[in-house]
Amino acid sequence: MRFFLAALIIACFFSFTFSQKTIDETLQKFNSNSVDYITVDELKTLNQPLLLDTRKKEEFDVSHIKDAQWVGHQTFKIDTILKDYPNKNMPIVVYCSIGVRSENIGEKLLKAGYTNVKNLYGGIFEWVNRENTIVDSDQNETEKIHAFSKHWGKLLTNGDKVYKTKSKKEIEKKAN
Repeated sequence: MRFFLAALIIACFFSFTFSQKTIDETLQKFNSNSVDYITVDELKTLNQPLLLDTRKKEEFDVSHIKDAQWVGHQTFKIDTILKDYPNKNMPIVVYCSIGVRSENIGEKLLKAGYTNVKNLYGGIFEWVNRENTIVDSDQNETEKIHAFSKHWGKLLTNGDKVYKTKSKKEIEKKAN
């Protein structure tokens, strides 16, 4: 009986702790609002901002917002940005799946002296949920979007969800 009660309490805890019903609730839970948000509609009005995709490379390769540059999250190098984009006043918009990883990169950019950094509210998920186009690694429009995991994929209401991508080795092996 004690085991059953303990298991029930743990299950309730995890369902309340890890369930996200909306992007808004998830961002309130995981973000500190240390980087100002920009909405999808506001982003569409900007004149050529630098778009930085902070997701994993395999997520970016499935699809990304057109003209975005991949910088990654764990692989992000501020020195590369400083060298390639010396204008610290240029508009920069960081994004990831929903805006959690990109907030971390936005903080690093602000700390490095960039003054016009925004975090895309809801990330690429909100971009796709609002029926905006995305492109694949060959710059062709696609409906496919990496949903990160089945758990996070619940926040993605449009597009064809991809959860696992093939490695270059798997692709080459299949071609031979």
